[in-house]
Amino acid sequence: MNALTSTANFDAALSAAARAAADWLIADQKPDGHWVARADSNACMEAQWCLALWFLGLEDHPLRPRLGAALLKTQRPDGAWQIYHEAPNGDINATVEAYAALRSLGLRDDEPALVSARAWIEAKGGLRNIRVFTRYWLALIGEWPWDKTPNLPPEVIWFPLWFPFSIYNFAQWARATLMPIALLSARRPSRPLPSQNRLDALFPGGRESFDYNLPKKADAGGWDRFFRGADKVLHALQSFGARFRLGLWRPAAVAHASEWIVRHQDADGAWGGIQPPWIYSLMALHGEGYALTHPVLAKGLAGLDDPAWRWDEGEATFIGATNSPVWDTMLALLAFEDAGLSGEYPAEIEKAAEWLLSRQVKVKGDWSVKLPDVEPGGWPFEYANNGYPDIDDTAVALIALAPFRHLPKFKALGIDEAFARAVNWLIAMQSRGGGWGAFDKDNDKKILTKIPFCDFGEALDPPSVDVTAHVVEAFAKLGISREHPSMVRALAWMKAEQEADGPWFGRWGVNYLYGTAAAMPALKAIGEDMGAPYIARACEWLIAHQQSSGGWGESCASYMDPKSAGRGVATASQTAWALMALLAANRPQDRAAIDRGLGFLIETQKDGSWDEPYYTGTGFPGYGVGQTIKLSDPNLAKKLMQGPELSRAFMLRYRLYRQYFPLMALGRALAAR
Repeated sequence: MNALTSTANFDAALSAAARAAADWLIADQKPDGHWVARADSNACMEAQWCLALWFLGLEDHPLRPRLGAALLKTQRPDGAWQIYHEAPNGDINATVEAYAALRSLGLRDDEPALVSARAWIEAKGGLRNIRVFTRYWLALIGEWPWDKTPNLPPEVIWFPLWFPFSIYNFAQWARATLMPIALLSARRPSRPLPSQNRLDALFPGGRESFDYNLPKKADAGGWDRFFRGADKVLHALQSFGARFRLGLWRPAAVAHASEWIVRHQDADGAWGGIQPPWIYSLMALHGEGYALTHPVLAKGLAGLDDPAWRWDEGEATFIGATNSPVWDTMLALLAFEDAGLSGEYPAEIEKAAEWLLSRQVKVKGDWSVKLPDVEPGGWPFEYANNGYPDIDDTAVALIALAPFRHLPKFKALGIDEAFARAVNWLIAMQSRGGGWGAFDKDNDKKILTKIPFCDFGEALDPPSVDVTAHVVEAFAKLGISREHPSMVRALAWMKAEQEADGPWFGRWGVNYLYGTAAAMPALKAIGEDMGAPYIARACEWLIAHQQSSGGWGESCASYMDPKSAGRGVATASQTAWALMALLAANRPQDRAAIDRGLGFLIETQKDGSWDEPYYTGTGFPGYGVGQTIKLSDPNLAKKLMQGPELSRAFMLRYRLYRQYFPLMALGRALAAR
């Protein structure tokens, strides 16, 4: 690498690497102009679909054995299943759900894969430590008593917006999942496994002596006792009502919740653009009498054959937790623009921009419950998710489409109107503190994180620096002044969120490298003094975490272990993030570090791309407390290490991150030389 950086051919090597990366992307473009790649998650996807098909009476569905093959393919040598590549430990929930799915397929409990899985589960404390969602799954197949799961009455559908427990105070992903689970909780359905396939071996002391109660929440205090008491009352009322045919409101609540679910189905058959509400909605509606041939259920099941959701590998099939075509396309466009290569592929780039512009959502979604007078104008993440456009995609869409604003063709396509709608929508969606969340405004009622149902991960969608930074950068790109009231509040909020030693937390990408990479270019774009001391702290933090290879890496464990912040196997995407942050500051003293990072990208590129098995995308960070945790918090370690936080995490590997982020970094470096 030193030889490379000392030669006069370094710029030529940068240009060649950028061109190779761009050619790779062009070859990967879809015929209609967009880009999309698989988003890897964890074995819960395949396990839950396997169990759901059993529950729906589709035990002979041809997908089930393929899902089982996928599970066997991803089992760790220690018998567990993990939630991201090379995680330090397996995950109790993924392992129990995979075990149950394989048993539902008829695998004997004395087969090696299940023997090793069971031994691992027992070594980790057994079923006592599984989360709420895994308990629901076991209840659905007759392995867990429904009255020992958190009761979610469907009457919550009627809670007004001002009430803390209104469904619209839950994050988008939690809300869309809560409604079908409320129906399942009310009906308490199950389709027990055959006697020879039951999970008796996971109850080594016998079912009659097993403690089914939820472990106490270490951080819930008196609220934990309150909600546990409330849960007992709700269960008692449900049993009493069923016994004496009471419940004047239950039928109406069930009908209302069912209608809400049907109304929220996406055009591709899924719900909310993610797996949990999709799979639970199918089961809930089936429990309400919807036949499998009903158009709603038929469309939902047909989604399992959609290549947007499904990937076949030999005899195995993997089902995605989400799909990312809009996000992938806008970031690819941005990469071509940063590299100065858009003009080299005019037809392909124009087609992608047209496709992206056409994806703007012009109908109101759940966000409008709080903002009924605001016109829609956001972009979604997925192919079909009109109910939940997100702020991050909307901001980056504006950045990616900005170069096309003055072209007559795009004028005719209504790009000016699209931008006006988007800007007005973004301003309206700004939270009271000055930042932006992902899907909703002021989605930050922390009391919701204390209820038993919310042990699965994040139940809230508070503002994050990465999303806020993208809005700031977009507004700067459009010429909106830093003196605009929205920008004044946003900048103040971003500065307050910086860690004491320099970086910013990354909510939607791993982790401090991502947050810092979003913040620094935004601050530069809006006209911040990039020589300011707080900018210098960010740069020094990045320099301190550069590795001997020249690259940067950060493990998903950084969300649970403060010592892992900025540390992990070096990856192409995270190296690109660090480089983009340093290039934004453009400090002369960082030039050597920048060149070493660029050298890492050049030397590790293969056939125009990079190998990156590591997960650098974030679904749920894993700390599970419903708020951003700052490294400077003196109680951080205590907060993180009480309870099974790793089991609250949900991480993602977006397979195009390794491609367009390095192209952006290479392009920005070339422009700066």
